[in-house]
Amino acid sequence: MRLDRSCLPEDFGKGAFAARIMTADGPCIVGFLGGAAFDMTCAFGTMSRWMEEEHPVAAIRQRGAPLAIDLDALLANSAHDARDPSKPWLLAPIDLQAVKAAGVTYVRSMLERVIEERCRGDASLAAAVRVEVRGIIGDDLANLVPGSAEAMRVKEALVAKGWWSQYLEVGIGADAEIFTKCPPMAPVGVGSKIGVHPNSAWSNPEPEAVMVVNSRGRIQGATLGNDVNLRDVEGRSALLLGRAKDNNASAALGPMIRLFDDGFSLEDIRRAEIALTISGRDGFTLDERGAVGSISRDPTDLVAQMIGAHHQYPDGAVLYLGTPFSPSKDRGAPGMGFTHKEGDTVRIASPRLGALVNEVDRTDECPPWAFGTGALFASLVRRGLPRP
Repeated sequence: MRLDRSCLPEDFGKGAFAARIMTADGPCIVGFLGGAAFDMTCAFGTMSRWMEEEHPVAAIRQRGAPLAIDLDALLANSAHDARDPSKPWLLAPIDLQAVKAAGVTYVRSMLERVIEERCRGDASLAAAVRVEVRGIIGDDLANLVPGSAEAMRVKEALVAKGWWSQYLEVGIGADAEIFTKCPPMAPVGVGSKIGVHPNSAWSNPEPEAVMVVNSRGRIQGATLGNDVNLRDVEGRSALLLGRAKDNNASAALGPMIRLFDDGFSLEDIRRAEIALTISGRDGFTLDERGAVGSISRDPTDLVAQMIGAHHQYPDGAVLYLGTPFSPSKDRGAPGMGFTHKEGDTVRIASPRLGALVNEVDRTDECPPWAFGTGALFASLVRRGLPRP
């Protein structure tokens, strides 16, 4: 794997960014402003604490210490198979925040979830069921407002036909699906391996925009995410969601958080397009893209359903918004659809957020998660950080 400046947003030199970097001394939080780097670790210690600032970008100017970083070397050393642990590399750009995800927020992925359910996790049935589902439901659900009177009329019609689904319930019903993707500190960053459980025969990436939210529910910025999913496991039963979603190295985030400022806002996320490319060692290639704006629920609505009077996250949270598409291109026998193979390179990119690149491996072959909250605080104490 080779990582270079193509992983950075196209206007990196004009934006404000927050990154986490592993060094020989321990993890550091770093701000980038106008292409220049600033150490934020002395001021805040953790990314979670920095995101509690009313104006994180202003904090870079006011409290950041200029830092010399060789970006080319940093990116190159972030590739798992070229990494020198004595030199800096990029981590997932969050630390203590809760890692949450919204499911079934796009019609295209909602229909794929219905297909999984009807197949009971058997990928060989997917093509036939996909035709049947679309024949009954169609694609016109894209214009439905979840929870609206019209959506409830559609529900009644589908129930009458025996085609109602738990996925349709959260897709067009009043309540969004919000679940815990993995524990804090568990996500991997750009260049790292991502894990697929070897017991799964039907898996895929889920390219998503991810909101970075502080404890007050304020969205401070965004990054890219890969909500790796075991489709056959979830298809057997929605009660297996945790087993399908939360495995070693199954959550990726990065390459950095793009902070909201005068030149980048939530509206830019709404207008963004996410591209997914997959390159396999077997010669397989896939190239798909989807618009964040085709989401059925606005990001602010999803964040409000995640955090508020009934759910608090004192260290903040990140929220995967859901995937605009699930790859369905056949890989192998016709009708079998897509599934990952070891060695796949997955690239999730959006022009103003950069590119999140990872390589697929078995969950038990990915590096075990060993650096958790306790290790983070031990490292900060050892370095006397943060400093008043």
